[in-house]
Amino acid sequence: MIKKERISLRIPEHCGINTRLDQILAKIFHQYSRTMFKKWILNKQVSINGNIIEKPNTFVNSGDIIIINIISEKKYSFAENIFLNIVYEDDDILVINKPINFVVHPGAGNINGTVLNALLYKDDLFYKIPRAGIVHRLDKNTTGLMLIAKNVTSYKNLIESLKNREIVREYEAVVVGNIISGGTIEQPIGRHMKYRTKMCVSSIGKKAITHFRIVERFKYHTHLKINLETGRTHQIRVHMLHLRYPVLGDSVYRGTCITPKGMSTMLLKKISYFSRPALHASKLKFIHPKTNKLMEFNIVLPNDMQKLINILKKN
Repeated sequence: MIKKERISLRIPEHCGINTRLDQILAKIFHQYSRTMFKKWILNKQVSINGNIIEKPNTFVNSGDIIIINIISEKKYSFAENIFLNIVYEDDDILVINKPINFVVHPGAGNINGTVLNALLYKDDLFYKIPRAGIVHRLDKNTTGLMLIAKNVTSYKNLIESLKNREIVREYEAVVVGNIISGGTIEQPIGRHMKYRTKMCVSSIGKKAITHFRIVERFKYHTHLKINLETGRTHQIRVHMLHLRYPVLGDSVYRGTCITPKGMSTMLLKKISYFSRPALHASKLKFIHPKTNKLMEFNIVLPNDMQKLINILKKN
């Protein structure tokens, strides 16, 4: 389905001179993102005083006439009727509880069946928001709370809060090994030089900070609560492996390959069913992008992790 729309405006007097085109458009039209304006400019869909513009950093002056020809194709084939476990919803935000085996964004090998596909089916408004409003991601087999914006203004606000480390994201994890005390891991994370689908601690990586504290210690494992100060891909899994306490069940980062010395065959057999990273996003805390109200959500551990912890307690 092709949608055409024409927007015409005169740059207000208070804008002055030498203002970037993409910046001024994003400020005037809050329903669209700066990324969308950049795309339209590069596609030659924007003109100033009758002249087609091809560069987003073109300067405009007060009184200039801007015309935007929006031609977009709504790809309803990517919208899929997939159940979303909604914890909270209003006009501006959506909080869901993501189950295991649920990819967040379409990608190589996962073009369908994702959280994004489900959002596009839920409401057409998600087509207008970058990344369909998804503020932060969870790995395919990490369960728990995800925050989603329902309009561009909320999306911009929440992304800025995320960058400023104003959104509290707390996880629960079971790791292999007996940790003595809590602490902080501050090690840069980058893509693995050899295995490109994996991440690793790297001196040329991006800054990454993880805080952890002990919930309960078992004979061969530890139940942790973990807070992210940054949001790198696979951050918790990579950082815990770096400490040599990998997340239990994590086949990518060796959680299934390490058997603590002295652990019985019986216990190993009892926990062998757990074939995903024992990682759950249990808490979200943030300022609402419109009401400025402090929002806090907590979600209990999924059944598989509760069962795992009960087994470890008995042993």
